[in-house]
Amino acid sequence: MRTTLNLDEALIKELMAATNAKTKTEAIHEALTEFVRRRKLKRLKALSGKIHFDLGWEEMEAQELKAQEEHERLWRGRR
Repeated sequence: MRTTLNLDEALIKELMAATNAKTKTEAIHEALTEFVRRRKLKRLKALSGKIHFDLGWEEMEAQELKAQEEHERLWRGRR
């Protein structure tokens, strides 16, 4: 997508040097991608302590097996 922007030339040169980009477009694309990634991480970090994950895989597996057995028992009973 073509867009016309008024950007500080010194800042663009510094960005190109920092990213080792060959073109202004490449440098800006990389910078925007990194900016968006960092914002997403910041939002995830803000959720720290607000969401509880019970990741006991062994317990979850046991519950799943029990549910499957119950489903099979009920299914066999209908035959």
